[in-house]
Amino acid sequence: MENDPKALQEAVIYFAEPDNCRKYLVALRWPNGVECPRCGSNKVVFSEKFNRWQCGSHHERRQFTLKTGTIFEESPLGLDKWLPAVWMLCNCKNGMSSWELHRALGVTQKTAWFMLHRVRLSLQGQAGGMLAGEVEVDETFIGGKARNMHASRRATKITGRGGKDKTVVMGMMERGGEVRAMVVDNRRKKELQKQIRQHVEVGAAIFSDELKSYDGLESDYQHAVINHAIEYVNGNVHTNGMENFWGLLKRGIHGTYVSVEPYHLFRYIDEQAFRFNHRTDMSDSDRFRLAISHIVGKRLTWVELTGKADQTSVN
Repeated sequence: MENDPKALQEAVIYFAEPDNCRKYLVALRWPNGVECPRCGSNKVVFSEKFNRWQCGSHHERRQFTLKTGTIFEESPLGLDKWLPAVWMLCNCKNGMSSWELHRALGVTQKTAWFMLHRVRLSLQGQAGGMLAGEVEVDETFIGGKARNMHASRRATKITGRGGKDKTVVMGMMERGGEVRAMVVDNRRKKELQKQIRQHVEVGAAIFSDELKSYDGLESDYQHAVINHAIEYVNGNVHTNGMENFWGLLKRGIHGTYVSVEPYHLFRYIDEQAFRFNHRTDMSDSDRFRLAISHIVGKRLTWVELTGKADQTSVN
């Protein structure tokens, strides 16, 4: 829209006004008029004093706000803090740590950490069909760097060579299209090829490195291999697109977030994939609008996130 904020400074000023928050979110969420999120009725009345609507139909919990049924639900924080948080996570190339958000918004670090994970939920992609054409596939290891650890900690954390104590992440990128990445159990043939067949259209051209787990794809795909021990590019045979994505992902994890627990890793991967997939075709305001359009129908509670009713320390 013409009057939408185009930069972070404009967003902070614009969303400081409750009327602007309401106007922006209503236009995205209810383009045909406000509807009750619980029964779908459009017979609703807005109360300016309490900044909420009441449904005209008789049922439980008739009153609702802009947060109802979204990732913001039951949060005591105002939209003047939530919306800039979404903007920053969508548009900061290397991500936004909870400590950075805590300082920027004036909330506690624990609150900022919870906010960011709820925003990441809205960034999770909806797989729109199969990847086709030319597709690069690759895998990488995510985990602490041994050279950055104290010797005593290294002895307990690093018990083998290579990626033995790290998390395996697999990625597929359609050239000129989107990247998809996910945590996998291992790098064995059964696991990697299961993911490829689930996400890549039969007959597509697949480019991979020389890992033996990719052997056998020739029966359904045009499979070409690049031997990284000899060269990184041979004509159009390479995996440089995926290597670029891994570089951005690891820069964010090691440089911005520093410490990421394996059971939360998929959230950080989804976050980076969202920014990567829309890095050229969207402006900052467009990425923000897309993220906001996905906040409805998603919910992440503290107990679901941590597995605990209370947690006093977070990464």
